[in-house]
Amino acid sequence: MTSAPAPSAEVRLAASPALAPLLARGALLSPLKRPRPDAGRPGTRLVLPGPRVDTARLAAYERVCGFPTGEDALPVTYPHVLGFPLAMRLMSAPGFPLPLLGLVHTSIGITRHRATPPTGDYELTVYVDGLAPHRRGTEAAVVTELRDGGDVVWESRSTYLARHRTASDGTAGRQEGEKEPGAPLPAVEEWRPAGDVGRRYAAASGDRNPIHLYPLTARLFGFPRAIAHGMWTVARCLAAHGTPDAARVRADFRAPVLLPGTVTYAAAGGRFELRGEGGRVHVAGEVEAA
Repeated sequence: MTSAPAPSAEVRLAASPALAPLLARGALLSPLKRPRPDAGRPGTRLVLPGPRVDTARLAAYERVCGFPTGEDALPVTYPHVLGFPLAMRLMSAPGFPLPLLGLVHTSIGITRHRATPPTGDYELTVYVDGLAPHRRGTEAAVVTELRDGGDVVWESRSTYLARHRTASDGTAGRQEGEKEPGAPLPAVEEWRPAGDVGRRYAAASGDRNPIHLYPLTARLFGFPRAIAHGMWTVARCLAAHGTPDAARVRADFRAPVLLPGTVTYAAAGGRFELRGEGGRVHVAGEVEAA
């Protein structure tokens, strides 16, 4: 059972929200929230006309993720960075039923309808598309749309999981949209992400979640050392794989990448994986022409 939609209300913003106050608000409100899949969800649609692409931050993003710099089009994952402050405003709000602390980004699906130049006259829209039961808790779907001249030129759907006790014993089948695991893909390259990758990505993207920054701040949340941003891992894979101008991308985040560390990028055809020691899959995804 998914949640019933709340009455839709469009809120137009004058500027992109600052992330630090939203993180603080979400952390303070998290203990007060009791997640469940039938909870009401916010019907607010946040709209930001004319989102600004900072060329210096874009170049830093391209470097840390492995994309070529100075291209005529934004990296396929970059509109997620532009929309992330709006998503955080929604997910840190009192009306959002899942606690921000502990929320796990589990998947992203991206459709780029055409190349998106950094200088485009864009408009961003972000909204929560629903809550759904998950075998490990409750999952929320957040949709981001990038428009140019009224046409959607890029869109994504991210799922975020709040873990909590459920009626399932944890052995239920795979969630809708998840692929059955297949044979390991052939290895292409070995990567050794450094301990500062989380800080470099945070500076370029604005996502300064403490679990990604330092071993000490990560240990406060139960990790032995800092972990890479999930969106860095998929961006790094897509930089290596390549995407056509019109493309569909799907990626599932399965296990965190500890920093520093060693991972193997593997790919065949439209599929890719990032694997760790013992063949553990951190990210699995696919790319196809739209």
